[in-house]
Amino acid sequence: MRHGIPGQIRVILFLTLLSAVGVAADAPTLTFKFKTIKVPGAQSTAIYGINNQGAMVGSYVDSGGVRHGFTLLKGKVVKIDDPKGTDTYCFAINKTGAIVGYYATSNHNAQGFLYAKRKFTDISPKGSTGSQVTGINDHGDISGNFADAKGSHGFLLKGGTYTTLDVPNAQATLGGAINNAGLLTEVWLDSSFNSQSSLYNGKTYKTINVPGEPDSDAAGINNLGDIVYSWEGPGDTYGGALRHGGKYFKFHVPKGDRTFGYGIKNHNVIVGAYTDDNGILSGFSAIY
Repeated sequence: MRHGIPGQIRVILFLTLLSAVGVAADAPTLTFKFKTIKVPGAQSTAIYGINNQGAMVGSYVDSGGVRHGFTLLKGKVVKIDDPKGTDTYCFAINKTGAIVGYYATSNHNAQGFLYAKRKFTDISPKGSTGSQVTGINDHGDISGNFADAKGSHGFLLKGGTYTTLDVPNAQATLGGAINNAGLLTEVWLDSSFNSQSSLYNGKTYKTINVPGEPDSDAAGINNLGDIVYSWEGPGDTYGGALRHGGKYFKFHVPKGDRTFGYGIKNHNVIVGAYTDDNGILSGFSAIY
């Protein structure tokens, strides 16, 4: 098992410039210009988060089948692997470079973590049997989800205090992201176990599903209130969506099969992943 500071790898990313148009029924079109991101030599790459300085985080599977977390900035990949486990995923990064995500324990449970100032800290509410950290804002407030004997819940960690978040009437609450105003996206399962999405302002939950789709998974939210999604429709269809100015714009990576929206920053950039016709997962960034 590796200990200490993860190694750095200077790489040239394979970038493919693509473009697409997102359309909402009640809104004008919105153009997305995509770049494909692949860690060289990796079997798969996914980008889950981005901060306002352009630093990205995600995970990749290397040529030997081992999964790693990583950061990416200006073509440099820094491997981020929690030494206490395996299969590290990095989900979000704030302006100071603090990173959150989760790793797999020896019992194959998910364990949330914070990586800041070259130190890993486990993040999980008391009594949890597993946790994932999915969001962090520039104030250091952290959001995510955890499981216990009663089910699955979202949580907010602020000022050293954990608050459990359960969307009313949800079968399970799966957590989401958080912006600097303290707004949280919360994904939850309804009575049919379809994914639904809500925006939580600290007092009330407002449903914010992608129109016309049975499954909506709200992910990143920026400080302007724009939200990026993944959605699943009938007939095994998958796509991404952007909630911008209160309107919804669906998008697909051109020539991709399934598109997933995960992260967003203030300056009109989203990140995510997509599969090609061969089922290979690659990351992407897109300007809108």
